[in-house]
Amino acid sequence: MPPPTAVPEPSTAPIRFNDGSEYERYMGAWSTEVGRQFLDWLAPAAGQRWLDVGCGSGAFTAWVAQHAAPAALHGVDPSDAQLVYARQRTLQPPAQWALGDAMALPYAAAQFDQAVMPLVIFFVPEPARGVAEMVRVLAPGGWASAYAWDMAGGGFPYHLAQQLLRELGCPVVLPPSPEASDLPTLQALWTQAGLTQVQTTVFTVQRRYASVEDYWQTLLCSPSLSAELKALTPPQLKDLQARLRERLPLQADGSVLCSARAHAVKGRKG
Repeated sequence: MPPPTAVPEPSTAPIRFNDGSEYERYMGAWSTEVGRQFLDWLAPAAGQRWLDVGCGSGAFTAWVAQHAAPAALHGVDPSDAQLVYARQRTLQPPAQWALGDAMALPYAAAQFDQAVMPLVIFFVPEPARGVAEMVRVLAPGGWASAYAWDMAGGGFPYHLAQQLLRELGCPVVLPPSPEASDLPTLQALWTQAGLTQVQTTVFTVQRRYASVEDYWQTLLCSPSLSAELKALTPPQLKDLQARLRERLPLQADGSVLCSARAHAVKGRKG
């Protein structure tokens, strides 16, 4: 019997989001769908001051503006390119966008009623520092919350593509803190930050791609997978595309209906 194929080590190269429109195609629809469920779960009062930490292209920020009746809306992200895209959104109230690091937020203490990290905490090198910063900028009684793809459990929307690349012997770029997406870890981070009334939940969401080709072109927009896909040899590329066609959830009309799973947490500042 031949020896088992070794699983390639994950790449340590940083994942950079440098194109807001490509990221919007790749992740915006997913973010909006899980963000809808997340906001319903938060059930926030109207007229609150919101901070979206790691706002990216502003997909979740826009959902808050449309459905939470905020008194003020701020978004902070480390990517200038993402903020360029976010600033093109017409929101009411108008959002205030800032360049900044989740572990050193550019805000004074006690400025917000809601601080959220949508699909961000696994990108924070020191998640506990990120949570502490959210707590710092919250007013007493405010809520810190987050949701993250279930990375360890295969809940990432493009988990299949990652798995197939590994089968081809290609290392896959992972975020710096994938363990932060686990429910027990999220619970511990929020509790250790001194938050009370800590709760967690799980969301399952779906997204339909028009065709396998639509899925493939969307995959090429991935900041974590595009380099690996473009580096494949022609035989590897043909093999990967064949495997995708075999294993993607293809529907009778030729569309592709994919599922993903996210973990969420919230807690109140005393």
